[in-house]
Amino acid sequence: MVNIDDFIKRLEFILDYYGLNASSFADKIGVQRSSMSHLLSGRNKPSLDFVMKILEVFPEVDLYWILNGIGDFPKKEKIVTSKKENYLEINKPIVTLSSDDNLDVQDLFSEIDTDEKKMNPLSNNVENKLTNSGKIEDEIERIVLFYKNGTFKVYIP
Repeated sequence: MVNIDDFIKRLEFILDYYGLNASSFADKIGVQRSSMSHLLSGRNKPSLDFVMKILEVFPEVDLYWILNGIGDFPKKEKIVTSKKENYLEINKPIVTLSSDDNLDVQDLFSEIDTDEKKMNPLSNNVENKLTNSGKIEDEIERIVLFYKNGTFKVYIP
């Protein structure tokens, strides 16, 4: 739950940071001056629309900071990676080596034998099916749905 008194303090901090008074701030984000006055006096609570307008006009304001005081203002830049890199990072195999492992340096970059039946015992049960046109059709292993917000779901039939 948003503490209104703390929200007002953070809003006043934003006004001071940008050197704006309440009426110029209201004009800048596109709300009525009376709405801003009522909000600062504690008469009204901030609406979602009001908060979103602040974030739209002032991208340095962090959502969690203005609502809950969690985070920084102005917000610090985050390293943004592509969704593909995130997916690859999540599915990257983890290999641990101990100092006792004997590695032959010459074989370090040689090709690895990837006999699928050795690596995946379940692959022995997968059969290719012929379609009506005579082409070989593999069974579906999994379906991955990628969403615009960077998340994904994996379905295994």
